[in-house]
Amino acid sequence: MSVHSRKYIGDSGQQLNFYLSLAACTVLAFYGYDQGVFGNVIIGEPFLKQFGYPDDNVISTMTSVYNLGCFGGAISTIFVGDILGRPRTLLTGTTWILVGAIIQTCSFNRAQMYVGRVVAGVGTGMNTSTAGIYQSETAKFSSRGKLVVLQMAMCIFGFMVSNWLTFGFSFISGSVSWRFPLAFQIIFCSIIYVLCPFLPESPRLLIRKGRNDEALNVLAKLAGKDVSTEDKEVQNLYKTILAAFELEMASAVSWMDMLRGKAPVGAVRRMILGCGMQAMNQLSGINITSYYFAYVLIHSVKVSEELSRILSCAGSVNYLVFSLLSYWTIERFGRRRMMMFSSAGICICFIVITIALSLMNKGHNDFNLGVVAILFFFLFFSLFAIGCLGVPWLYPTEINTLELRTKGAAIATATNWIINYMVVQVTPPGVANLGWRFWIVWISFSGSFVVVTYLFYPETSNRTLEDIDQFFDTNPGIFIFNNKLATQLERPERFIENEARRVAEIENSYVEGKEAVQLAESV
Repeated sequence: MSVHSRKYIGDSGQQLNFYLSLAACTVLAFYGYDQGVFGNVIIGEPFLKQFGYPDDNVISTMTSVYNLGCFGGAISTIFVGDILGRPRTLLTGTTWILVGAIIQTCSFNRAQMYVGRVVAGVGTGMNTSTAGIYQSETAKFSSRGKLVVLQMAMCIFGFMVSNWLTFGFSFISGSVSWRFPLAFQIIFCSIIYVLCPFLPESPRLLIRKGRNDEALNVLAKLAGKDVSTEDKEVQNLYKTILAAFELEMASAVSWMDMLRGKAPVGAVRRMILGCGMQAMNQLSGINITSYYFAYVLIHSVKVSEELSRILSCAGSVNYLVFSLLSYWTIERFGRRRMMMFSSAGICICFIVITIALSLMNKGHNDFNLGVVAILFFFLFFSLFAIGCLGVPWLYPTEINTLELRTKGAAIATATNWIINYMVVQVTPPGVANLGWRFWIVWISFSGSFVVVTYLFYPETSNRTLEDIDQFFDTNPGIFIFNNKLATQLERPERFIENEARRVAEIENSYVEGKEAVQLAESV
């Protein structure tokens, strides 16, 4: 079948974009589901009895080894991500998840559970480092942020499902109370298996592989156009991507050259910015409340197991509502502003939580202070969801060069997972040993994110991926807070003019080449 006649699920236009987004959203829904499911099964009596009533250190290790698998999976996409392509990488990662889910569901001892957690983690690492970049490379720049934010909202939807499902099964005696929630991961795998074989490859990756005709066809399909009509908008986008790629290839370097300081202008810096943003996502403390919210409520706020489960369910609904709100704010206010606002908000929440828990520790009214702490945990979910949730997953897929986008996104995602591992590993011992002082750490981190984002992070909203290349070609200084080109929300006029000029140059070059061929044939 030729590239021009190939059919995709949904065929073209909005329907094709819907199914592509559905696949990416399903990946993140599974990620959110797994964040919530294990933190809720580990507090149940049937689970604790099955695994010999593990102490805090064993609980934290059993939970966190999943993140080590995710780290390995994310790193693996550096080497296989471009070779397999986006849809096939998602299929490969999903197969790892399926195997891991089966092992966890059938576990009877700690060693089996450790293995199942790691195996499922490998698949999740592969999928989460691929889904965002796949969405960014196939979406229009005007909706790119909204679509990736929608993925993160689906992540919270998965988190919410896990909370309610485990709450419902907590009333059932026996191992089914935790085995069924772990087995439910297979549902997400099934959706990926149905969709991904019938989705197109990323047009930007196709150009990297020299499959230009197929790339043009995919761009036309995504735009809902017939490639044979030579639609001007599709042709201009194709030529812009091609020109950007050819420019990068002219100065392409190996990883070794990068380590020697011979990378293209800004390439290493852009990778560091992506990794830093993902580090901020985890050092915000979100996975304390995602993996361990019920545990924290039991051990820090001193509520009952049943009430902790109810509050976890309610918190997940609150989290989902505000993650959906960011769909409208991410493009309207931009990446920088939303990240700074969100970081400042969660810092204030941790300050109030710390004060409330410290007063409880000194013997003050436990009930009223507990209510205050719970209220600000809920507010933390809300403020995190509108900025620190989506921006760190979106930013690495936008900031890196075309040549290094897969590697940059993979390294950024791996950074997320290794810090995720650290946070999940230290939380139960930290809560047990430090008490209210444990939360001071997260006050410091979240407060610093406001300053770091303001000083170092350029805006990527309302820019094409090629616009961002242009910005770094200007050799901006390390501090960008006073650079209007970096901080303004609207698309800079300079980028619009440069795009039009590059398209005109490519068209002139094409016409001149065609005339030369005709002249040679006539001679």
